[in-house]
Amino acid sequence: MSKLFKISSIFDLDAFPKGAVTNAEASLVQDSFGRPYAIPVIVVRGSKPGPVLGVTAAVHGNELNGIKVIHKLVQGIDPEQLSGAIVAVPVFNVPGFIRHQREFSDGNDLNRIMPGKETGTEAQQYAHAILNKIVAQFTYLIDLHTASFGRINSLYIRADLADPKTRKLAELQNAEILLHNCGTDGTLRSAAARFGIPALTVEVGNPQLFQESMIQRSVTGILNVMAHLEMIEREISVESEPNICSKSYWIYTNAGGILEMSVALRAIVEEGQEIARVTDCYGTLVKTYHAPEKGIVIGRSTNPVNASGARILHLGVLGENFSSCPI
Repeated sequence: MSKLFKISSIFDLDAFPKGAVTNAEASLVQDSFGRPYAIPVIVVRGSKPGPVLGVTAAVHGNELNGIKVIHKLVQGIDPEQLSGAIVAVPVFNVPGFIRHQREFSDGNDLNRIMPGKETGTEAQQYAHAILNKIVAQFTYLIDLHTASFGRINSLYIRADLADPKTRKLAELQNAEILLHNCGTDGTLRSAAARFGIPALTVEVGNPQLFQESMIQRSVTGILNVMAHLEMIEREISVESEPNICSKSYWIYTNAGGILEMSVALRAIVEEGQEIARVTDCYGTLVKTYHAPEKGIVIGRSTNPVNASGARILHLGVLGENFSSCPI
C-alpha cells in the first residue's frame, strides 16, 4: 500500500519519489465546515526523465468510467521502467461524485467555468486551484468523460484535429469517432490549451456505471499515447480506423410526449432518414423527426419522457473540412 502524500498549497512533482506510485491527497480549498476537500491524486513517477501525462476523470461527478480507466492504467505501469510521470486525478469533482450528480455542490458545471477564479464562487475557486496548482504542471492532458443521465455515448474524442500533435494523440485512442472541436470557453481542455498543453476530451460511454469493454479500450488508447511519447516500451495497438467528423450538433424535439428512437448509436444516417418519433400517452403519433443531413450518431437519448426541447441525438458531420482552433 502506497503511503498517502499530502498536498497543500503547492504541487511539486520533484517531491515525489522516483520509480514509485504515490497516492496523494490535495487539500486546496475548503468546504463550509472549514474542512479541506480531499482531492485524490495518483502520481506514478518514473525512474527516468520524460513528459508529464495528466489524466483526469469525473470532472462531472456522475461520469465514472474514467475512474476505472485510471485505476487499470496505474496498476499496469511499472514505475521503474517509466520515463516521465503520470499524474492522475481519478475524482476531479469530489462534491459532485459524493452526491451522484454532474454539477459541483453549488450547482455549477466545472467544465463550463474553467479556468475558474481565485476570488470567485465556490466552483470557480475549486476549479482555479486544481487547474493552476496541478493541471498546469502537465505536458499533455487526457480528460475522461461519459454521457450524462438519460443519454448514451460512443467512445469518441473531442480535440483540435487541425493540430498535428493533438491529432496524433487522438488517433492513438482506439476511439470509434474523432470529432474536431475547439472546446467552448470554460472547458478543462480549453483551459489546458491556454497553458500550451495538448489536450483531448475522451468520452467513454455512459454515466454512473462501469463498462468494462470501453474501459479497457480507453486504457489501451492511453498506453498507445505513452508508447508514442516514449514513456514506455510497448507495441502500439490500434484496433480500427475511426470515423472523422468536422463538426457536430444536437438535434432537439419541439413536441412533448413519449420519445422513441429509430436509430442506434454509431449508425450512419442519411439526409431525411427517420431518427425518432414522439407519441402521446395514448400511443398516438404526434411527430416524426428526420436527419437534416448525412452523419453519424455520436450519442443519443435513452429517456422516453420527453418535453419540448429534449435531446434526440448528437449528430456528427463526416469529413475533414476544419481549420485550426484559436488559442
